[in-house]
Amino acid sequence: MFDYSLPLAAGAASLLAGLAAVVIVGLFVVVLVTIGLFYFPIWFQAYMSNARVSLPSLIGMSLRQVHTRLIVNAKIMAIQSSIADNPAAPITTQRLEAHYLAGGNVLHVIRALIAAHRADIDLDFDRAAAIDLAGRDVLDAVQTSVNPKVIDCPNPAKSAKPTLSAIAKNGVELRIRARVTVRTNIAQLIGGATEETIVARVGEGIITSIGSAGSHLEVMENPDRISKAVLSRGLDAQTAFEIVSIDIADIDVGENIGARLQADQAEADTRVAQAKAEVRRAIAVANEQEMKADVAKQRASVLLAEAEVPKAMAAAFRAGRLHSASGQENGR
Repeated sequence: MFDYSLPLAAGAASLLAGLAAVVIVGLFVVVLVTIGLFYFPIWFQAYMSNARVSLPSLIGMSLRQVHTRLIVNAKIMAIQSSIADNPAAPITTQRLEAHYLAGGNVLHVIRALIAAHRADIDLDFDRAAAIDLAGRDVLDAVQTSVNPKVIDCPNPAKSAKPTLSAIAKNGVELRIRARVTVRTNIAQLIGGATEETIVARVGEGIITSIGSAGSHLEVMENPDRISKAVLSRGLDAQTAFEIVSIDIADIDVGENIGARLQADQAEADTRVAQAKAEVRRAIAVANEQEMKADVAKQRASVLLAEAEVPKAMAAAFRAGRLHSASGQENGR
């Protein structure tokens, strides 16, 4: 007899294989559609902007947990501003990804490079990325290099006193407020000292310059001599800034410290002289008392000697060594 089970089993197996193939193809199509819907707009935007970012590269960014839209936008900005093809340090997708994975602000770096390129400042991607990773605001640094900013000296937000206090050689106090114009030194931005160092150095230089002046009138007549003297010292060395100018915004005459010190010294000398005079007076009084005591002692000795005279005369009479004047005359 003919066994009908064999063809049925073969048909079922063929049907299952077909269904499996359809499911696999369907899943593949769904994956392709999903990838197309998610990545195609980004890829098309990059393609139309000549950013040269492939679909596999976009998928790889997602697998590496990189913000694909941010990287593509940064690459487009670099391409459109003509900074991506720098022969010394070309801006590639891999370098943007590396900076993003290192924790850097990619868009901030690209904007800083664009600003530096427009201002003809020598700044490449490696240096900008290093500045960003060092914790400095690279975009603000470039903007400050283009448009210098003004720092108050002393800084009212961090100083308890609104002015600097300095004393000329004649002892008169001058109270000064200065304004320092600085711009960023890109070459020393990494590891360079901050604004606080600039303020401290300028304040020290102003105080030293005033202290070397013979009179406060010299400073009042020529305030620019302070600025020139401070600028000549190179106070911006090893800092992240370059000092453009130092301007004396305000200068007032304070106390006459020298006169006050002289008055205090004179008062102190008077007190010392009074103390010494009091010591001499006390010594003189003591000597006087000693002399009075010695006089009293000598008087007592005289009185004692006078008391002994009658006793001596009586003893002489009794011994017959002393005769009266009348007896002597009778004997004659």
